[in-house]
Amino acid sequence: MKKFNHASLRRRKQRIQERLRHEAGADRPVPMFRGPRPVYTVSDRATATAVGGIGAIHTMVRELGLDRAIDEALHLLKRHLPYHESDHVLNIAYNLMAGGTKLEDLEVLRQDEGYMDLLGAERIPDPTTAGDFVRRLGARDVERLMDLTNETRVQVWRDQPEDFRRCALIDVDGTLAPTVGQKKRGMGISYKGIWGYAPLLVTLANTREPLFVVNRPGNRPSHDGAAKWIDKALDLCQPEFERVVLRGDTDFSLTTELDRWDERGVHFVFGYDAAPKLVEFAANLPQKAWEPLERRRDRSRERRTKRENVKEQIVVENGYVNIKLKAEWVAQFPYRPGKCKRAYRMVVVRKNLSVERGDQVLFDDLRYFFYITNDGDLTAREIVALANGRCDQENVIEQLKNGVNALRVPAYDLQSNWAYMVIASLAWTLKAWFGMRLPEPEAKADVLRMEFKRFYHAVIRIPCQVVRTARGLELRLLAWTDRAHYLLQSMQVTARLSSA
Repeated sequence: MKKFNHASLRRRKQRIQERLRHEAGADRPVPMFRGPRPVYTVSDRATATAVGGIGAIHTMVRELGLDRAIDEALHLLKRHLPYHESDHVLNIAYNLMAGGTKLEDLEVLRQDEGYMDLLGAERIPDPTTAGDFVRRLGARDVERLMDLTNETRVQVWRDQPEDFRRCALIDVDGTLAPTVGQKKRGMGISYKGIWGYAPLLVTLANTREPLFVVNRPGNRPSHDGAAKWIDKALDLCQPEFERVVLRGDTDFSLTTELDRWDERGVHFVFGYDAAPKLVEFAANLPQKAWEPLERRRDRSRERRTKRENVKEQIVVENGYVNIKLKAEWVAQFPYRPGKCKRAYRMVVVRKNLSVERGDQVLFDDLRYFFYITNDGDLTAREIVALANGRCDQENVIEQLKNGVNALRVPAYDLQSNWAYMVIASLAWTLKAWFGMRLPEPEAKADVLRMEFKRFYHAVIRIPCQVVRTARGLELRLLAWTDRAHYLLQSMQVTARLSSA
């Protein structure tokens, strides 16, 4: 990568900082939004696109060989007139990365000459053709697509520093993909009374990557069929990581599988249903078995001055029932579920809740929360913290739902909507891979923690002029963002790995 590119970015950054610097002075006599009347002209030769960041993403995909792997593994088209299977898959994923929210938004990219030049494409599939493609994928095809994506994922993992592979945290949960359509085959009504589908998601908490996305009817319980996909995630992660930890809520404490997972050397921490007999046993534990549970505090928030709790005031003033946490204790004891051959650690949290109405205390309420684990190294407090860390998966699911829009159901049946979910979730995976391949640890963490919309605005939506040269293709950044240098770093990494 040429040095003057970095120098040009620095100059652009300095110009922006100069313009944004606030200096106290006299009142401005005219509004800030005041300028000459613009004149629009059309360029006959130069082309540009508003989503120049796609160039770095596509270069990464080609260097990793994901496009070739798709074409070799999927054989859905008898003739390629003119598109291949990889063209369809990447077309849908890039549409979401370029700010689209549904298949119909592909039509906008079809009118973007610079975007097509950036991809080296004469044209791209239209929304109808894209919809037809997702209907062609059967269950085996969708599973194969996830498998080959995971094979490519392993390449990215192996390029990470050694400490990355010390421990894999695999989270599993179910969610709802609602629909107002009345002709979606395979849909069902959930326990919440919502019509739609109930996808299962198995994710890697370390990088927030979706390892497996499985579509199911909306009336299925969260754990339905989960063991198969958990096993596939273990097969994927165990050869690559020194230690693998499974996490899930009470629905995934599958007592028929715990012995098997324990025998293969997997650590697990699952929530466990507070059955009456279990609660009675915990309530009868001696007082010395309990110790106070201290939560780890976020030090960054302690510097801020706390504002008054407006909601609390309204609840008290109106005499609503209010539940306050007074104290927490933690204890542990051995416990053997009925379908297990051996006992495991049962960690229990006892919460003392004060139930109030207005200024009056009505009564104290003791509630128990259970976690079953085979980990013998961590303390009870650390087990609780590890289990609570799974809550970040809710943020990943939220991003897949409303950031990437990957859990929408644009097709007519369960199978084709599953195919769309898997292809669309590739957009979030490509974001993760882009961040993991950056050379600076701070940049990696920054991209991995970004919301999808922020990634789009900071990295993807950078206007670029697309210039064909004798040596290939040149993308000229026409604007500066505070993370535009990530594109240059990514291209440097890709060039280095390609030449290795």
